Amino acid sequence: MDIFSVITLLGGLAFFLYGMNVMSDGLERSSGGKLNKSLKKVTDNRLIAMLFGMGMTIAVQSSSAVTVMLVGLVNSGVLEFGQTIGVLMGSNIGTTLTAWILSLAGIDSDVVWINLLKPSNFSPILALIGIIMIMVGKKQKSKNIGNVLVGFSVLMFGMNLMSGAMEPLGEMPEFANVLTAFKNPLLSVAVGAVFTGIIQSSAASVAILQALSMTGGITYGIAIPIIMGQNIGTCVTALISSIGVNRNAKKVAVVHLSFNIIGTLICLIPFCIGNMIFKWAFVDTATTPFMIAIVHSIFNVTTTAILLPFTKQLEWIANKIIPDKEKKDELDVILDDRLLAVPSVAVEKAFDVVSEMCALSKTAFCKAIGLLTKYDQKEADEILEMESHIDRLEDKLGTYMMKLSKIGVSDEDSKNIAKILHTIDDFERVGDHAVNLTDVAKEIYEKEIFFSKEAEREIAKLTEAINEILRITAESFKNNDSAAAKMVEPLEQVIDDLILAVKRNHIARLRDGNCTIQLGFVLSDLLTNYERVSDHCSNIAVAVIEAKHGTFEAHEYLETVKGEGNKEFEKLYKEYGEKFSLKA
Repeated sequence: MDIFSVITLLGGLAFFLYGMNVMSDGLERSSGGKLNKSLKKVTDNRLIAMLFGMGMTIAVQSSSAVTVMLVGLVNSGVLEFGQTIGVLMGSNIGTTLTAWILSLAGIDSDVVWINLLKPSNFSPILALIGIIMIMVGKKQKSKNIGNVLVGFSVLMFGMNLMSGAMEPLGEMPEFANVLTAFKNPLLSVAVGAVFTGIIQSSAASVAILQALSMTGGITYGIAIPIIMGQNIGTCVTALISSIGVNRNAKKVAVVHLSFNIIGTLICLIPFCIGNMIFKWAFVDTATTPFMIAIVHSIFNVTTTAILLPFTKQLEWIANKIIPDKEKKDELDVILDDRLLAVPSVAVEKAFDVVSEMCALSKTAFCKAIGLLTKYDQKEADEILEMESHIDRLEDKLGTYMMKLSKIGVSDEDSKNIAKILHTIDDFERVGDHAVNLTDVAKEIYEKEIFFSKEAEREIAKLTEAINEILRITAESFKNNDSAAAKMVEPLEQVIDDLILAVKRNHIARLRDGNCTIQLGFVLSDLLTNYERVSDHCSNIAVAVIEAKHGTFEAHEYLETVKGEGNKEFEKLYKEYGEKFSLKA
């Protein structure tokens, strides 16, 4: 064992961690928004939550990623703290799958088909298939699957490097002497916890233990306590993630640590006492990668089975360690970076926030319309607060979406990100026009301005059309309904026609002495805000439609839809023209 063996070992670990990261990322992207939809099914039912956590960890191949995501979900208010306990337990079981796959490295047979089950033999084939899918595949889903295959192959290459680098250890008496120290189970637990905490991957830590077992120097007496310690060490990622979050989110990390410490004590104490009394022969027997996978699974399944009925007690422990303050912490982080660990969840959360922004901007503008006929300062102040909140949401969303766009996401998530980025500015501008319209209403109220009966009738009809376009736009965005979105552009064109007609009629009344220039200024401000809002509704509707196709060429789309021969547009344009006609 020389310096080059150490370098090879570290390089193998680097390849393993990188491969795990690539594979996990590819698996998550392949799942698209399915993980997020599954989150809605998480209930207080302990068994369902546990099965969900197990399935999610298998899907993304990283219990640390799942735990970090749970911290983020609780911090952002998506999940309740109590719902995560069962999920955390399930993630401990799901993470054992990697060890089972790696245990196949010990297969040795002269039969070709059996020998092909050995990862070092079939992973090059998977790598070739993966590269072909990445280079030739036209769909992102194919490329994601290719990344999974290549990631797994890189992971196995790292495993082989580590195994090769450790092979000389089996013949070194110094290594045997070092291992005698690990006969102390408490030391083994500590080493397993510290090493796993440093590399922040229990899968990699177990893989290294499996590679060491191939030297023949790792006994069950050494391996079992180390595996228990590895489960404690994997909590480090969650503990780091809990820095700077609210108290409920911190409790997720505390429960994760408590669960693994209690589980270790429950299994380690009987193991040590039993060995002292019965002097079990298997304790001093050399273990194998396959048996390490078995021990890993037995430990995690056993601790989960024992502690699953006691989720309320684990919750009580967390509440005692991190008690709630009399005044609960306010949620000052709307969009948590920890959700980026599972992009589909982050995209869904962002869509929920932008939907809130959509509803706020619509409500604010409709309230401002109401002030035109009955001004109320309290209502005006509420509109100002809404607009301020909309601005804050836009700032948060803009920054968050840029972070999301820089990481790997599925095709569906990519379209949603683009749609959000193309619409948040329009929602923010609708909020601005609500404030502008409030100022118009205040001027009408303070200066006691009265429109003529004919002008009032025309403004009322135009207002109906504006309310209609706001309603259709909000519904089409919230429901991702492209059919409803196609109704916006014909109505926007009718609103433009109505605004021109109102302006022409005002000029005619002004010429006949039935109106004043002062009224003209107020009317012009009102019509400008109406026109701008209908334009923003058009932009939002186009983004909804174009998101379905993955392209955002608004100008090209509008030219096409308004072109001659578009019967659907002409039909709707005619219907809206008749519905909102200014004729008495």
